[in-house]
Parts: sequence; structure tokens; C-alpha cells
Amino acid sequence: MKENPSGPAPVILGIDDLRPLPRATRIARTSGEGIRLLQEHRDSFIDELWLDHDLGGDDSILPVVTLMEEAAFNGRPFRIGTVFVHSANPIGAETVVRSLTRWNYQVRRATA
Repeated sequence: MKENPSGPAPVILGIDDLRPLPRATRIARTSGEGIRLLQEHRDSFIDELWLDHDLGGDDSILPVVTLMEEAAFNGRPFRIGTVFVHSANPIGAETVVRSLTRWNYQVRRATA
């Protein structure tokens, strides 16, 4: 197997209950899976994190957002290049964007 001369492949994580997210290297389908996924990458750089607000039933992205906010509050924010918020729920998406921007994460609204 040849070394990748341009360095390691980007880490692109997605937390979404339905979308395939073809660029993602790993996808979590629930907030609980999303929390575990972020904790697995706690000490590494995440190039992109894609978040959907509504995760089916009563589940939402808010437990993941809380984890990210607490990490930043404790002085150890997750190292993420860009957080993309893609959601059919405009109010929920705006809540996520506002919450994470407040903690200096680079956040953008996106369509997935």
C-alpha cells in the first residue's frame, strides 16, 4: 500500500438520521451515537462535522451540542475545522448555529 503523499485523508463526521452524507467518513444516526463518535475523535482533528437538528422521534442534535459547549466551557473545545448545520428545521438549525458560534466553533448553514 502506497503512502498518501498529500497526508492523511480528511476526517468528515456526520450526525444525521436519514441522509447518506457521501463525503462523510463516519455517520452516526442518533444523538447517543453522535456523542460516542465525537468522544472517539476527542484527541484528533475533525476536518468537517455535519449536524442535522432532528434525528427522528424525540431525538435531536442538542445532546451533541451540549457536549461540544461543555468541552469549550472547560477549555478543551473539540478541534473541528468547520461545523456544517443542515436541517429542514430552520429554527432548530439556527439554535445550533447560535449555540456553537457563541463558543467559537466555525459554523455554517449548509444544504446536504
